[in-house]
Amino acid sequence: MYVNYDKEVDAAFIQLSEKKPASAVEIKEGVVLHLTKDGDIVAFEILKASKRLNISELFSYRVPSLAGV
Repeated sequence: MYVNYDKEVDAAFIQLSEKKPASAVEIKEGVVLHLTKDGDIVAFEILKASKRLNISELFSYRVPSLAGV
């Protein structure tokens, strides 16, 4: 997983997969999913991120391991 925040454009980009995206779909104003041709989620992008997220915590999130997944 790759996380990037671009301060100049106020956008957060979270890449979940190394697969090549084929399309992008705005699921809510300012929230964009990047998808493969098969519909798998590759990444998501959050525009106006500083108004939607605590940017100082963006890089400190931890996801607990899920047993059996």
